[in-house]
Amino acid sequence: MQALYCTLNMHDKINRMHESMKLFDSICNNKWFTDTSIILFLNKKDLFEEKIIHSPLTICFPEYAGANKYDEAAGYIQNKFEELNKRKDTKEIYTHFTCATDTKNVQFVFDAVTDVIIKNNLKDCGLF
Repeated sequence: MQALYCTLNMHDKINRMHESMKLFDSICNNKWFTDTSIILFLNKKDLFEEKIIHSPLTICFPEYAGANKYDEAAGYIQNKFEELNKRKDTKEIYTHFTCATDTKNVQFVFDAVTDVIIKNNLKDCGLF
């Protein structure tokens, strides 16, 4: 959500969501991170919840056929990012929708990330 789907930069007119997806793709599928799990933060969910009411997701994704409701649109964006993972058998992506100014949300996400790290370390040691 950091890209606030389809907001255009006035200087270069590039779709920021698609640019974010290209960057994620290059990191996710980089040879140095073959077996590395990724935690994907889709930030500014509060702004996305407001924006989706007034601006259809089809502006950014013309193929989107769902409703302009937060849960459905957010799920679609999450799937678009997760579909970029070319190593689904060895790489997990843990996606979290965040609002950095919401301290309860940040604490929840921090706890979830901590759990993922502990779980992966236990798995690497053969204990999970």
